[in-house]
Amino acid sequence: MKRFVSVCILLCFAVWGTIKAQVLTSPDGNVSLDFRLLSDGTPVYSLQYKGREVIKESRMGFLVSPEFVFCKDFEQIEERMGEADTVWHPVLGQYRDIRDHHKELFVALRQKDTGWLLNIRFRLFDDGLGFRYEFPVQEDLRNFTLKEEVTEFRLTGDHKAFWLPGDYDTNEYPTTTSLLSEVAFLTDSVRQEPLAVKSFTPDLAVQTPLMLKSADGLYINIHEAALVDYPAMQLNLDDKSFCLSAHLTPDKNGAKGFMQTGNVTPWRTIVVSDDARDILASNLILNLNEPCKLEDTSWIHPVKYVGVWWEYFTGQGSTWAYTKNQDIVIGKTDYTKEMPNGTHAANTAHVKEYIDFASRNGFDAVLVEGWNEGWEANFAYVKEHIYSFTRPYPDFDVSELQRYAAEKKVKIIMHHETTSSVCDYERQMEDAFRFMSEHGYDAVKTGYVGPIIPRSEHHDGQWMVNHYLRVVKMAAKYKAMVNSHEAVRPTGLCRTYPNWIAQESARGTEFESFKGNRPDHTTILPFTRLMGGPMDYTPGIFEGDLSVYGPNKAKLSTTLVKQLALYVTMYSPLQMAADLYTNYEKYPDAFQFIKDVAVDWDDTYILEAEPGDYITIARKAKGKDEWYVGGITDENSREATIDLSFLPRGKNYRAVIYADGEKADWRTTPKDYVIFSKKVNSKTVLKQRLAPSGGVAVSIKPM
Repeated sequence: MKRFVSVCILLCFAVWGTIKAQVLTSPDGNVSLDFRLLSDGTPVYSLQYKGREVIKESRMGFLVSPEFVFCKDFEQIEERMGEADTVWHPVLGQYRDIRDHHKELFVALRQKDTGWLLNIRFRLFDDGLGFRYEFPVQEDLRNFTLKEEVTEFRLTGDHKAFWLPGDYDTNEYPTTTSLLSEVAFLTDSVRQEPLAVKSFTPDLAVQTPLMLKSADGLYINIHEAALVDYPAMQLNLDDKSFCLSAHLTPDKNGAKGFMQTGNVTPWRTIVVSDDARDILASNLILNLNEPCKLEDTSWIHPVKYVGVWWEYFTGQGSTWAYTKNQDIVIGKTDYTKEMPNGTHAANTAHVKEYIDFASRNGFDAVLVEGWNEGWEANFAYVKEHIYSFTRPYPDFDVSELQRYAAEKKVKIIMHHETTSSVCDYERQMEDAFRFMSEHGYDAVKTGYVGPIIPRSEHHDGQWMVNHYLRVVKMAAKYKAMVNSHEAVRPTGLCRTYPNWIAQESARGTEFESFKGNRPDHTTILPFTRLMGGPMDYTPGIFEGDLSVYGPNKAKLSTTLVKQLALYVTMYSPLQMAADLYTNYEKYPDAFQFIKDVAVDWDDTYILEAEPGDYITIARKAKGKDEWYVGGITDENSREATIDLSFLPRGKNYRAVIYADGEKADWRTTPKDYVIFSKKVNSKTVLKQRLAPSGGVAVSIKPM
C-alpha cells in the first residue's frame, strides 16, 4: 500500500508538471518552445525544431548580490499568449521590407519567500527563439546588483563550434573551429594571440555570437538582441554535459550589472535551421529590437569611402603622429613650434589627393586618421588626457579641406580614436560633435584600442555598453553617423538607432598586415559577428604582398577577386575601398566592380552557404534594376553554383563576371583574374571555379 501511494504521489507530480507546462509553436509550426516550473519552482525552457531537440530543458533566473537566489521557489501568477505579424522598413539594410511574424508567451512569476516579481517574455519565430527577463516595478525590490544570470542553453551533444575564447575586452581573436569537447584543450594556445588588450574569463567560456552545427545537421546560433544598460553575455562551457550558461561581463570589482526594477534584460536569441542559408537570412535579432527612435532619418545614407588609413599598416613609414616629441601635453604643447617628423600622412596636400580620387571615381567620402593633436603620446591606460578632438595638427587645414571637399562633392569622415580613455572622450564629446557639424562632417569612426579608463571597466561591461549608446545619441543630435571600432559586438541596435551605421568589433582587414587572417575567416564571420549587425571589414586590398612597401613581410590571405566578392558577402551600408588609391589605378578593370557595387539593398538571396567553407550571396541594389553577386571559399578550391532565378522573368541582362584566373591561388598568384560578360536571365545557372581562398564577383544590369 505504501509503495502504491508513493507511485501515485510521483504520478501526481508528473501530471502537475505537465499541467503547468506552456507550449508555444512558431507560425509555421516548425519550432516549438516548452516552458514550465520544476517542483522546486525553478523556471525551465526547452526548444525543438521539426520535432528534433535543439535545447534540452534549461534553467532560467538570476543570482543577486550578495547571496540571494532568484532562480527557484517561483509560482506562476499570470500567463498570456499572443501573435504579431507586421512589416517594417529599415532605413538602411539587406532588405527593403522585413516581416516580423512571431508568437509570444508572457509569464509572470512571484518568488514565494521574498515576494519578488519576475516576468519572462518569449517570442517564437519560424527561425528561432528570443526571450528576455523583465523586472516589474514592485514594493519590495527596487535597485539591486546582479551576481550572475543563470540562463542555460543545454545542448544535445558535442557540436561543431565556431568560437572565440571568453574575453571581456576584445573580440579580435581568430575564430577557432572545433568540437565543443576540444575547446578547453585549444583555449590556451588561442589566447596567445597578440592583441592590444586581453581580459580572460576565469572559467572556460566562449563569446557570442556562437555558431554551432550538430552531428545530425542542425545549425544553431546563440547570441543576444537589444543590448541596452546591461553587460554583454559570454557563455560558460561545461564540456562534459555540453551545457552553455550565461556569463555576464563584470566590472573589475566583480559586479555583473546594476539593475532597477522597471527595466528589462537583452533578449537571449537562438536561431536554428537544418539549412545554413536560413541562418544568414534571419532577421530575428533585428525584429527583437525596438523600432527607430529618430524622428528624422533623412540625413542617414549609405557610404562608400576611401581613406588615409591602410598606409599606416603597410610598413612604408606613414605615421599618425606629427612630430617625434613624445613629451607633449594637450592644451600646452604648441605644435607650431614642434619639428615635423616628415612622415605624417594626414596632411592637407595628401588628403586632397584622396578627395580628388574619390571625386573622380564616384566615392562618397574620405576617412582621415591622424588629423588631431595627441598621437605622439597615446599611451593606453597610463595616461588619461591623450587627444584633443577639436584641435588639428598644423599641417591639417580643416577649413580649406572643408571647402575643397565640398567643391568636389565629397565628405570627409571624422576620426575619434580614444585609445580607450573613455572618460576623457566623454568630457570632450559634445564639443567634438559640434566641431564636426561646424566643419561639414556627417560621419565619425570611433576607436577604443587598449584597456578602458575608467580603470574599473571592461569594453563589454555595462558602463561601456551605455557609453557606446551615449555616443550614438550625441551623434544623432548633430546628425552624424557612427562607425565604432573595438566596441562591444552589435546586437541589432542599428534598427533603433540607424545612424549607428556600422561597427568593426571583430578581426578586420588590418590584421592582414599583422599575423594575418586565415582563408576561412570571411566564410565564418557572416555566421558569427555579422548576426548582430553590419561590419566595417574594410575589404578591397589589391596589393597583398606588403614586402613591396618595406620591411613588412605579411601577405594577404585571399585572391584579388575574393576581395571584390567581400563587398557582397560582408554586409555593410558603409564600405571602404581600403587599399592605397595608387593600387586601384594599376587595376582599373577590377576596380570597376568596387565602383559599381551597391551598399544598400532592396533584397538579398542566400544562394549557397556552409560556415567555414563557402558563401554565395546575391543582392538587389536599392531602387535600381541591378543585382550583385559575391561568392567566396576557404583554402579549398570549389565550384560555385549561381542560380539566377531571382531575376525578373522574361528579361535579359548583361552579367559582368570577375573570376579567378586559371593559375590563381592566394599563396602564389593572388592577382591572376579574368573578366568576361555574358547574357543571362532568370533561367541561367552560372558555374564558376573559385581558386583556393578565391572568389567570384558578378554585376548584373539590363541589356
